[in-house]
Amino acid sequence: MSSHSSSSKDRLASITAHISAPPPTPMASSFDAVPLAPTDPLFGLMAAYKADTFDRKVDLGVGAYRDDNAKPWILPVVKKAESILANDPNLNHEYLPIAGLPTFTSAAARLILGSDSPAIVENRVTSVQTISGTGAVHLGALFLAKFFPRPQDQKVLISNPTWANHPQIFSNVGLASTTYPYFDPSTKGLDFDGLCSSLESAPEGSVVLLHACAHNPTGVDPTKEQWKRIAEVIRQKKHFPFFDCAYQGFASGDLDNDAWAIRYFVEEGFELCVAQSFAKNLGLYGERAGCFHFVSPPSPNAQDGIKRIASQLAILQRSEISNPPAYGARIANLVLNDGKLFAEWCENLSEMSGRIKSMRTALHDKLVELGTPGDWSHILKQIGMFSFTGLNEKQVLKLREESHIYLTKNGRISMAGLNTHNVEYFATAVDKVVREV
Repeated sequence: MSSHSSSSKDRLASITAHISAPPPTPMASSFDAVPLAPTDPLFGLMAAYKADTFDRKVDLGVGAYRDDNAKPWILPVVKKAESILANDPNLNHEYLPIAGLPTFTSAAARLILGSDSPAIVENRVTSVQTISGTGAVHLGALFLAKFFPRPQDQKVLISNPTWANHPQIFSNVGLASTTYPYFDPSTKGLDFDGLCSSLESAPEGSVVLLHACAHNPTGVDPTKEQWKRIAEVIRQKKHFPFFDCAYQGFASGDLDNDAWAIRYFVEEGFELCVAQSFAKNLGLYGERAGCFHFVSPPSPNAQDGIKRIASQLAILQRSEISNPPAYGARIANLVLNDGKLFAEWCENLSEMSGRIKSMRTALHDKLVELGTPGDWSHILKQIGMFSFTGLNEKQVLKLREESHIYLTKNGRISMAGLNTHNVEYFATAVDKVVREV
């Protein structure tokens, strides 16, 4: 027999043996105990809306601006910035520095703190480019978890209600949270007394998360006088203020007005930090452009302290994302640093906030015209993208089942989802469900 024939038989025997061999013994996974996580409520709501084929369906859950035809709107100023970038012969895709694009982060600090801010003038600020506002909250939480002196069991104070992502961001870095009263269901406004009382009774030196403007999800903001009282309580209790600002310019249409609370705290000498997002006010939702700012208090050693803090923030950033994304930051950088583009941006902000305000008026007026039971004046008093309607979960589910209107179970609606084509339809559906449920 030839060696070639013998080799073929050996290979055939090996293949046959392999085919006839018993299957491998099943092995248990080390992760068999991992539970199935629930679907994120908001993204689950978005999926349900997209799957709905009803021609008059209404999406009031989306936390993004829509025009009067319910379409995403690219800001005209952003289109101009993109055109400039597209024709820049020096544009490349190299890494940004760990702390981000310096001209962007410094302009972002001036935007939120004010160009004449004492903290900026005295070099008491360090800024790090982040993965939008979410990344800024996370970076701040991570820094506090590692360096903020506190009892091990001390909890971060977060408003009730708040953005659903806040508690889990802090939890993921090992910081438990508890709530302080914020929304008063009876008035559909601010529970100011409950808020102050809770901050006064909280353990001294607690981290307090504050919404700088256009509180999410309620749309209820403190007045300037109330902010002054909140600052007074925080100073007395030596709490640490952590501002989250996702809607500067989007709330009132005025960038300076929407940053008032943060600037007041800085002028009062507080040590604090700020999470800043450009998702909403520049419409850069998917580009994830944001900044984290840390402000040290005025002291002879402030500049040395801020250098040490900046060095640690850079290490945390390096270990998590290494370098932030460039495209959105470059767009924001152009808008913030070019006088003509900045002026046009202010006009775009006025247009967006103005349309939302007009929808508040239209919805309120229609409900009043229909004689819908209840007082709906809170729709006009609240501010920004969202309104806490006061609708309960049963009413919300009935709106979805019968009228194909999608909003979160707590009754929060995105005012940007309303337009001249659907506001009457929504108001009529609300009138019906309030009377029936």
